[in-house]
Amino acid sequence: MNFLITGITGFAGPHLAELLIKNKHTVYGLILCSNGRENDIRDVLNDEVYNSIKWVYSDLRNLRSLNNIFKENEFDGVFHLAAQSHPPTSFLDPIGTMENNVMGSANLIQCVSDNQPNCNLMFCSTSEVYGNTGRDGRKIKTTDVILPSNPYASSKAATDLYMQERITNKKIKGFITRAFSHTGPRRGKNFSISSDAYQVARMMKGLQDKTLLIGNLETVRVVIDVRDTVNAYYLSMINKKCDGKIFNVCGDTPRKMQFFTDKLIEVSKLKDVKQKIHEPFYRPIDIDYQHGDSTELTDLTEWEPKIPIEKTLEDLLKYWVNKIN
Repeated sequence: MNFLITGITGFAGPHLAELLIKNKHTVYGLILCSNGRENDIRDVLNDEVYNSIKWVYSDLRNLRSLNNIFKENEFDGVFHLAAQSHPPTSFLDPIGTMENNVMGSANLIQCVSDNQPNCNLMFCSTSEVYGNTGRDGRKIKTTDVILPSNPYASSKAATDLYMQERITNKKIKGFITRAFSHTGPRRGKNFSISSDAYQVARMMKGLQDKTLLIGNLETVRVVIDVRDTVNAYYLSMINKKCDGKIFNVCGDTPRKMQFFTDKLIEVSKLKDVKQKIHEPFYRPIDIDYQHGDSTELTDLTEWEPKIPIEKTLEDLLKYWVNKIN
């Protein structure tokens, strides 16, 4: 089968590409332009996987060039992962976040609808659309109210609702995933957990003193491995029973963010690491507690997270040590 991945040079994209290629599918990667950025994902992909990817070029905000891609190529499915996905950045540039995430997605949906009505589109929404809906400690269901608490979440919620309308009115085939917190190799250092891993890796290399700058570690999240997350995307794409559905993608062990910071320090074997609150790492509005109900996803696809979080953190730290090298 032929699959297009938008956002292939982001965090989850390369891991999804590797999974698809290992399962004998053809992968097309959409990026903005041919300027060498294709090589950016080689930090997590070997030559065999990397050389299997077919590249196509367009800005999602450019409807004309995007439309040409769907006229010239045929896809069985599209994984729409591309987005400005950093909540703090969305507070700094809410308009740019909306332009990228809402209009880019609307253009993609239109191109699929106009040119390839049998193509299955996965829209990668986010647990951020729920805001603090689950602050009372319960598992959030896909039927719970959407209450985004930052511009990034608002942009995802807008597209989430538009995608639901397009599916309901049979203008497009597809489904929606709302992934909860996930991390692993290639996670940007401006995101929690990976920020800690990056700093710890620098300490291990003697490039930073043993003062770890941290944000709010009192919030509670269920964090899983990115490779488990993209497996949920894949299993949903190839299962026809998932058409038209909305899925939470979430593990089942809520922990304070402090746990992940302490575990990374433990994995590093560093001693006497001090933790210091760094105000810029705090969100203007944070989510206190978040745990999602993935029952329907599990029932339909038999998906479940398989990678222990300790393994995830070890691999994330190794990634940053290698990257710094």
